[in-house]
Amino acid sequence: MGIVCTILTIFLVILFARAILSWFPIRPDTVTAQINRLLIDVTDWALRPLRRVIPPVGMFDLSFIVLFFVILIVRSAVLGC
Repeated sequence: MGIVCTILTIFLVILFARAILSWFPIRPDTVTAQINRLLIDVTDWALRPLRRVIPPVGMFDLSFIVLFFVILIVRSAVLGC
């Protein structure tokens, strides 16, 4: 159970970092752009199916919020982390 909690925590941090970077303009061919691309590649597999079901509301990506809270609930309620 400890390894699953650690993996979920790392994934939450990566999701959070992706959200923070999305607030800033990122110029191509910079280190920040490479980091952003890596964060997108690591998290998009989990967000893509939710985006098919949950449409964005204005500028807000609700699929991100849903995924973040689902992982928090699984971590605390199911796994007891």
